Amino acid sequence: MLREAQVSGMFYESDAPALKKHISKYIIKVENKYKAKGIIVPHAGYIYSGKVAGEVFSSIEIPDILIILGPNHTGLGKSISVMTQGIWRTPLGDCRINEPVANEIIRNCKFAQKDTMAHLKEHSIEVELPFIQYLKPSFSFVPICLAESDLDKLSKLGEVIANIIKGKDILLIASTDLTHYEDAKTAERKDKLVLDAIMKLDPEKMVKEIYENDISMCGWMPVFVLLKACKISGAKEGKIIKYANSGEVSGDYEQVVGYGGAVII
Repeated sequence: MLREAQVSGMFYESDAPALKKHISKYIIKVENKYKAKGIIVPHAGYIYSGKVAGEVFSSIEIPDILIILGPNHTGLGKSISVMTQGIWRTPLGDCRINEPVANEIIRNCKFAQKDTMAHLKEHSIEVELPFIQYLKPSFSFVPICLAESDLDKLSKLGEVIANIIKGKDILLIASTDLTHYEDAKTAERKDKLVLDAIMKLDPEKMVKEIYENDISMCGWMPVFVLLKACKISGAKEGKIIKYANSGEVSGDYEQVVGYGGAVII
């Protein structure tokens, strides 16, 4: 099936030249790019989170195959939803789903289900694609949308993905924003707890901090799975590339959203 872009013209420009020009503002020159196992990037409107996303994507070598994990904001579809075939279209062109990798995930993780409904209106994976297309026009990917909060099921998904990517050049991407709608100082304090756990590759610690400190991080499930998979497959550390909040653009520091970008190597 063809999935048309849902948030072009809202989160980012619907006109290709204008979109390329906008993305180009966030791309930085990096001499020695990371050969990353995974990255964590935000998914807000580009004017707010584009600088963080751009620095992360600029900092890595992007391989031919990607697995992109995003949270489910809509409530539609399955709790671990893997879209296994089709094309996602953005203003910059078409992105093909990697059917063999998607089906391998389905075969090996009994909790993951073939599903398109969770993806049809969801923005968290879509907004990452134009950044990738700008830097690497040709690639395939597997979109996984998560509404599952059971840590055992998420851990199993992480283990399955770890086994699939072992010895292969496949990048994991987790899409998330951090604290939502608190003042900037509170958001930064809370988000530091999350980012410290990411640097230590400790998904259980991250979840503990989220629950104990009431951190409104929308995509903790994708990050949990990514950290599990990267750690099992041999990752040694996480590096925080950039942190920012929406107040830096809007001028409103009383109700911000936090954005963190990280590379797992």
